[in-house]
Amino acid sequence: MSKKIFTEKEVKLLLSNQYVKSVSSKGITYTDEFKHVFMAEKEKGKFAREIFEDCGFDAEILGTERIKSASKRWQKAYKKNGIMGLRDSRAGNSGRPRERELTLEETNARLEAEINLLKAENELFKKDSFCRKGDEEIVLPPSQKYVLIRSVIEKYQLKHMVKYLCEIAGVSRSGYYNYFSAKSQEQRKRKNEKDEEIKEIILKAFHFKRRKKGARQIKMTLAGQFNVVYNLKRIRRIMKKYGIICPIRKANPYKRMMKATQEHRVAPNLLNRQFKQDVPGKVLLTDITYLFYGKGQKAYLSTIKDASTNEIVAYNVSDRLTIDLATDTLKKLKKNRNFKKAKDALIHSDQGFHYTHPNFQKSVKSLGLRQSMSRRGNCWDNAPQESFFGHFKDEAYIKPCSTLDELKREIKQYMTYYNRYRYQWNLKKMTPVQYRDHLSKTA
Repeated sequence: MSKKIFTEKEVKLLLSNQYVKSVSSKGITYTDEFKHVFMAEKEKGKFAREIFEDCGFDAEILGTERIKSASKRWQKAYKKNGIMGLRDSRAGNSGRPRERELTLEETNARLEAEINLLKAENELFKKDSFCRKGDEEIVLPPSQKYVLIRSVIEKYQLKHMVKYLCEIAGVSRSGYYNYFSAKSQEQRKRKNEKDEEIKEIILKAFHFKRRKKGARQIKMTLAGQFNVVYNLKRIRRIMKKYGIICPIRKANPYKRMMKATQEHRVAPNLLNRQFKQDVPGKVLLTDITYLFYGKGQKAYLSTIKDASTNEIVAYNVSDRLTIDLATDTLKKLKKNRNFKKAKDALIHSDQGFHYTHPNFQKSVKSLGLRQSMSRRGNCWDNAPQESFFGHFKDEAYIKPCSTLDELKREIKQYMTYYNRYRYQWNLKKMTPVQYRDHLSKTA
């Protein structure tokens, strides 16, 4: 017999089928007519699930095990006694006493119990931090409903209303008693102890190199640094259970678009968003971002990113927004011994003043690079670079820095972490440096 329990909604849906005689939360009784139809179709070679669905049943509601069990039982009875073996020999009722009419006091007690249960459920939703205005309807899992029912029973002394409250909550009475059995409590205790162990391991990855990480970053860091393999579902479950949260930045595309629309287009968009070309040193992306630190102090960060490997191949920090900020970044690129320029390499930027300046363009040509620029008002043409700045501001400790030198040290530490230790899902779960070496070997 299938262990699947029908909800109140599913019971009503099944009762509307002409081939159903009766339904309870645990079982279903079919009409003799349906059994005849089933055997006739079965002899034609049809599958059991197909027959049920053709007769208006939802196989997902019934469950595969229930369908298989009914099919096996009917075929056995038909083989032994023919069509007579399919008849339901039970009486019109199962022998259980019919429900008597409730007295006025009992009716009032049930209504009061139902109101108390709804009040408790409403209080639970208020405490739920994930419940927000406009969200879809939240459905409590059976475990929370069991706890809710028990709290109402203990608070209002309703020991004899377990069955009624379970029906109101849409859960089974046997499930309620099983949930609070010694065996189930012991199993939950062991599971919680195991979760505590996993939490400590996940926290090691979460705090690795003092950088904030999401579930995918944690998964890759566990595998790459601790030789531990957990699937994403487990990591996310543990993070949710223990409130391990990685802050997510709120994108502000309007700010980037406004900045782009103030510039002039002087170079064609040679890149055309073809960022990933699987050749290190082929596509370079550059941009400048603002950094606010200390007590209202401001600095500027210029970076050059290899689009194929996501590696930051050069960067420059300054407290002045001058042309030197961009040109000095190119000089640092030239000094980077690990950077090897590919054939037909180009550097792509937005249409900012720094990149339209003759000095910058001259430096680009001296490095043997072609120059490409995003279209006006289109930040997506340099999306990977913008994405890096977003992650950088999420993960680096910029605000606590009190001096420019302290800020530069923090940025240097982060760049080392990003290039050598920050695993990335879209780089085959490698770090940028590992992926660069991987592409070089497979070229």
